[in-house]
Amino acid sequence: MSVLLCNGQPADAAALAALAQVNYGHFTAFASREGTVRGLDLHLRRLREGTQALFGVELDEARVRADLRTALAAAGQRDAWLRISVFSRAFDFRAPLAPVPVDLLVSIAALSPAPASPMRVRPVVFRRHRPELKHVATFPLFDLRRQAMADGWDDAVFTSDDGQLIEGTTWNLGLWDGRQVIWPSGRALRGTCEQLLREGLAAIGIAQSEVPVRLGELGGFAAAFACNARGAWPLAAIGSRVFDEGATDPLIQIVVRALETQPWQPI
Repeated sequence: MSVLLCNGQPADAAALAALAQVNYGHFTAFASREGTVRGLDLHLRRLREGTQALFGVELDEARVRADLRTALAAAGQRDAWLRISVFSRAFDFRAPLAPVPVDLLVSIAALSPAPASPMRVRPVVFRRHRPELKHVATFPLFDLRRQAMADGWDDAVFTSDDGQLIEGTTWNLGLWDGRQVIWPSGRALRGTCEQLLREGLAAIGIAQSEVPVRLGELGGFAAAFACNARGAWPLAAIGSRVFDEGATDPLIQIVVRALETQPWQPI
């Protein structure tokens, strides 16, 4: 089922080498079901804003949609996992302000679900470079996840130097104090799923707020969850703070119900 297209055509070695060797660009990824995407407008906005920030040019939304439809047709599937990366074979790091045309790399793979079991995550002091952008500099994210797993954890969660929680390696963090969902504040990549959940929680009448939360304050929370474009899943522990399944299961039911209020939008 794997398909890889560049500007609507099968990707060649030159296109892949340009992205891999320069490693300058940004992307978004999401699930398509029957040719529709939950939060597609958010993904398109992310792509437009990232292209303007990194290349100083406008990205044509119609072009993005057309390339996504072409990739789905090439795969012969309407249920798939898609990733679209924006880069430029003409980009020269020696003259980064020069206007250049952008290339779109679309990959398709089989759908993969969110983690089935609650995760134990290790706090790590780390802050992304330009966290507001979903850029392709993913090495530290995957390296810190790998180190955590090598030490017996399931993943890592990032904190500031003073212990303020920020985000996970590839996911956002939500906390439950028994009355409302708390989104730890800080300079994080605010994912599409988090944005959809904020809207969905409001729609079903669940209170929420965004405030600073430090590791030492986790004792005041009953449960926690992670979320990204694959969905939402529970956290069993953040560092030494272990969460009770009795509080976690009802929270996940709330989160799933909130997410289901958000519509699937046609590509």
